[in-house]
Amino acid sequence: MTPGGPGYRRMSLALFLAGVATFALLYSTQALLPLVSRDFGVTASAASWTVSGATGALALFVLPMSALSERFGRRTLMTASLAVAVTVGLLVPFAPSLGSLIVLRAVQGAALAGLPASATAYLAEEVRPKALVTAIGLFVAGNSVGGMSGRIITGWVAQEWGWRVAVGTVGVIAVACAVAFRLLLPAPKHFTAGSLRPRVLARTVRDHLANPLLRRLYAIGALFMTVFGGVYTVIGYRLTEAPFGLPQGIIGSIFLVYLVGTVSASTAGRLVGRLGRRGALYLAGGTTTAGLLLSLASSLPLVLLGLVLITAGFFAGHAVASSAVSHTAEEGRAQASALYQSAYYIGSSTGSTLGAVAFHAGGWTGTVGMGVLAVAGVVVITLLGSRAARVAARREPLPAH
Repeated sequence: MTPGGPGYRRMSLALFLAGVATFALLYSTQALLPLVSRDFGVTASAASWTVSGATGALALFVLPMSALSERFGRRTLMTASLAVAVTVGLLVPFAPSLGSLIVLRAVQGAALAGLPASATAYLAEEVRPKALVTAIGLFVAGNSVGGMSGRIITGWVAQEWGWRVAVGTVGVIAVACAVAFRLLLPAPKHFTAGSLRPRVLARTVRDHLANPLLRRLYAIGALFMTVFGGVYTVIGYRLTEAPFGLPQGIIGSIFLVYLVGTVSASTAGRLVGRLGRRGALYLAGGTTTAGLLLSLASSLPLVLLGLVLITAGFFAGHAVASSAVSHTAEEGRAQASALYQSAYYIGSSTGSTLGAVAFHAGGWTGTVGMGVLAVAGVVVITLLGSRAARVAARREPLPAH
């Protein structure tokens, strides 16, 4: 499938909408955590489990879901996953307690596990290699739009009618996205059904984990998402406190900076073309670190600029790493992508929890410190990859004359 054709446009729009629904549902409570804390009388750390529970369940189920996609097809599994996730999304507003809310969010996260790995595997099979980074970038861009619009909508709706109506509104929007996705996504032309035998799956997973490049990419995805999950779980608490004291609707609108992520993710292919994969990762890490340090300021414009840089760096790094996984894995692409997504959402769950704990212990400075350490990990891993590439190049035999 080539860029510009009608099939490519339909596919891109369908997966863009799937990305919108996935991130809107997955992080539907994140901008509302101060209200959830107040409603149930719990701390930021406890309320953060409404995010960590969903992302943690996704991380746990993404690999089994990828195996099902190998057997029953990418489009079939993505459709079923969205159907379950949006149904649960309509039940979330009626949760009577924090515990039941966390359970529903975990079920929702488990259902959404069928989307990320299946989507990237579908693209790897249906799109020409030269267009793969751009196509995956568009799916990631849908993630950023979903994350942004979900948080903005919930912020303003919650300010007027409370957090329960806000998450219900997101659920209705996700239903519309799910229906449009199923109507638009072209039937796969290059899918070949695989085996559900556990031994075959275990061997495929073992082979992927034995690949040093894939291991580095998984770690990079997890570390980038640790930063992002921590920052956006805690930012609402910081902006409601002095010296800012912002209302919930304005805090929700802060997530307009996700538009920057939409641009940086969709242009990741050109960035790799100019700087190479490792150069693009260094730039993404540097941009994220600059944003973290800038966000320490007590000036709201500087904090917003910091969030812009964090968002741009994260989405660029994520698009580069996830597309590199699909390009590197020659077999078992769904499992390779699933392992990346598992690491990625483990990072999200860890970041949400550690970010809240760090904020409780040391304020925003504690959260920033956690983020800087995670980015330092990205840089170290990328440096190790550069060193490994140089060693491998020296070992290659000279061409015969």
